[in-house]
Amino acid sequence: MEVVLLPTPTDCGRVVADALQAGLARARVRGAPAVLGLATGSSPLLAYRELVRRHAEEGLSFADVEAFLLDEYVGLPAGHPESYREVIRRELTDAVGIDPARVHGPDGAAPDPLAAALAYEERLQAAGPVVVQLLGIGTNGHVGFNEPGSSLSSRTRVKTLTEQTRADNARFFADDVDAVPRHVLTQGLGTILRAEHLVLVATGEQKAAPVAAALEGPLTASVPGSVLQLHPHVTVVVDEAAGSRLALADHHRHALTHKPADQGW
Repeated sequence: MEVVLLPTPTDCGRVVADALQAGLARARVRGAPAVLGLATGSSPLLAYRELVRRHAEEGLSFADVEAFLLDEYVGLPAGHPESYREVIRRELTDAVGIDPARVHGPDGAAPDPLAAALAYEERLQAAGPVVVQLLGIGTNGHVGFNEPGSSLSSRTRVKTLTEQTRADNARFFADDVDAVPRHVLTQGLGTILRAEHLVLVATGEQKAAPVAAALEGPLTASVPGSVLQLHPHVTVVVDEAAGSRLALADHHRHALTHKPADQGW
């Protein structure tokens, strides 16, 4: 696991964009499908803005990219501004020219959410490996919407949100916690682990405790983010505030300073 501590959230966005761009390059060299796993929430936004800039100013192409979302609320109608498909369309995929038919998410408006979860898991497997899966982490340690207690080998399924997560996400619903759906469709932790490269980004002091628990605490379903410890290729990108409780922070800074020039992401 590589932990990258950087001074500011803007620096984090740049490095996350580097990792996503490097993943696309690896896939293209191999002739493999260029499949990205995308997260929503606040943490990835600066990375998405940097990718949009590179597309507009440097010609970074997304023409061959297929994108899969981590999760979706259950019960929001198609086109709802806070559905994750709409968020990712606004923040990234429209701006970089990814064909909407190549952007996939679990169908939270389906009449049978359980069947929709199974169908999405099958679609992910058929698409081939995700070359880079972008992740955030919740204040209670969740990744995707795998809340504490989630099986470390879980697959895409319906989950009930904790009240903490609903309160955290109320900011996207005009601070009305009652407007936040109680149920979601989410890729499972086992599903996430199938990706070739996991990139977790976290910024701000409120993420310091879950980051430390996930990276340096025990492997436990009580901290779903700790499942990253099982994966062979993980990059964790945090600003100094989010990394402030890491016991090994000095080592991570030293390792980044002396990282081999050809190692890449």
